[in-house]
Amino acid sequence: MFRNQYDTDVTTWSPAGRLFQVEYAMEAVKQGSAAIGLRSKTHVILACVNKANSELSSHQKKIFKVDDHIGVAIAGLTADGRVLSRYMRSECINYGYSYESVLPIGRLVVQLADKAQVCTQRSWKRPYGVGLLVGGLDESGAHLYYNCPSGNYFEYQSFAIGSRSQAAKTYLECRFENFTDSSRGSLLKDALFALRETLQGEKLTSTNSGEEDPAATTDAAADIEPAVPEAGAPTDKGAAPMDI
Repeated sequence: MFRNQYDTDVTTWSPAGRLFQVEYAMEAVKQGSAAIGLRSKTHVILACVNKANSELSSHQKKIFKVDDHIGVAIAGLTADGRVLSRYMRSECINYGYSYESVLPIGRLVVQLADKAQVCTQRSWKRPYGVGLLVGGLDESGAHLYYNCPSGNYFEYQSFAIGSRSQAAKTYLECRFENFTDSSRGSLLKDALFALRETLQGEKLTSTNSGEEDPAATTDAAADIEPAVPEAGAPTDKGAAPMDI
């Protein structure tokens, strides 16, 4: 991508009707390590690739707990992802304090999208260079959303973002019809297989994928530790908390 006279700030339109700063932010998401989300009627799986910048450093955390019923996976600028995750936590805490109930996922996603959209209308701000896969459970069931730096948001049955995510999308498109009635174990396997597609021949191991398992069980797929904080199925006591 090249610099031109229309990308000096986010409020300058090009003659072609483009906002280059927003496009640059979306490109940052494509350059980040892959993140994948899948959902069934009762479960949501979030998985990501843990890659370190060098052999001397550790990887940066890509999956965050927002509330007992919500988790988020990011691709792009990790620092921006941490800021937005903290904002989402604050909104959940404030809602719970005011209404003594959990914040519906759809409402939180809209608030997050509005926050991102404001950054596309202020010349002294820049768009957040991170894409977020927001997954969780509420009274209406399991949900998986993608929040874009432009302020758009979409609900998906399954989705992949980040570097080489198209290979994962191709796998998910062939399998998504089976996800609705899939068990937790089946979703874990599909998440790992989709994640493997983004590695282009590189082996998927516990080194490049960690595990954050909310259900405190040990039935992970095969002998690989997936990077999957999962929103557990609803029970009589409500959704299982994510133990992160």
